[in-house]
Amino acid sequence: MVSTGPPSVGRHRRWGRMVGVSTADHATGDSARAVGQALVAEATRKAAVVWVTVSARPAYAVWCLPVGEALFVVTGAGEQDAPGLAHAGVAAVTARGDHGGQIVTWSVRVTTVDPSTERWREVVPALAAKRLNATGSVDEIAARWARDCTVLALDPTDDAAQAAALTAPTT
Repeated sequence: MVSTGPPSVGRHRRWGRMVGVSTADHATGDSARAVGQALVAEATRKAAVVWVTVSARPAYAVWCLPVGEALFVVTGAGEQDAPGLAHAGVAAVTARGDHGGQIVTWSVRVTTVDPSTERWREVVPALAAKRLNATGSVDEIAARWARDCTVLALDPTDDAAQAAALTAPTT
């Protein structure tokens, strides 16, 4: 079955609480922002696959590598499609829980990681090592990506925590 959108909002199977609903009734102001920041940080730390929404396009899944607060995605020849992401500037990222329901959605700033930068040297070897079914060594994969692909950094925007708080699970 091919999915065409982010995981649905619904009742979490394990804990019986609603996910993907507003925390407005439970937290306001700074506490809602803190909840949003914590959810984004935890979702980022655990992410292997996330849903990305660019403009009005349908959401699609991409594999990624979390490093610090950012998620890193590779797209291009022989890699995953990420329609419109490289030129988006901003996008929305949705993480799902262990049972498939939406946990949190937040906004990200999309930037290309240049092969000549320190960020490339820090991130790409780890990203290449996590790439399933790739042929060649980590160095060969990184060289191919530098030549034929685009590595993107998805960094949370300043308003990511506010956006996340609107889709945080309630307690």
